[in-house]
Amino acid sequence: MEQTNKKILTLAFAAAAFLAGFVVSLTFDALAGTFGAVARIHSNEMIGHGLPVAVGFVTFAILQFNAAIGVWADEVLVELRKVVWPSRRDTLAMATVVCVMLLLAAAILGLFDFFSGNLIQLIVN
Repeated sequence: MEQTNKKILTLAFAAAAFLAGFVVSLTFDALAGTFGAVARIHSNEMIGHGLPVAVGFVTFAILQFNAAIGVWADEVLVELRKVVWPSRRDTLAMATVVCVMLLLAAAILGLFDFFSGNLIQLIVN
């Protein structure tokens, strides 16, 4: 595995570990607001703050030191380097087309809503 790939993978694994800890923290906060037993556990500082950090560290350790995951992630990076990304001009053109189509669809749906609302109002009155 290349040295640059190792750096990228370590950074990606650290981001995944941070995300896992953040999700656990949010889930723990939500459950503490709903269930009294979880709130009592959550009020303990070691558990309330330590559990998300521990989940983050464990996630990073599993991702970083598992050889199979490392090989898979390295293959993903190799394939990503083969992707031919669109140019800036192409991206702007495609984004413009999407925005125009979105505005056109919004106008059509808005007109349909307006006329169907007026028709129903006429029928009701």
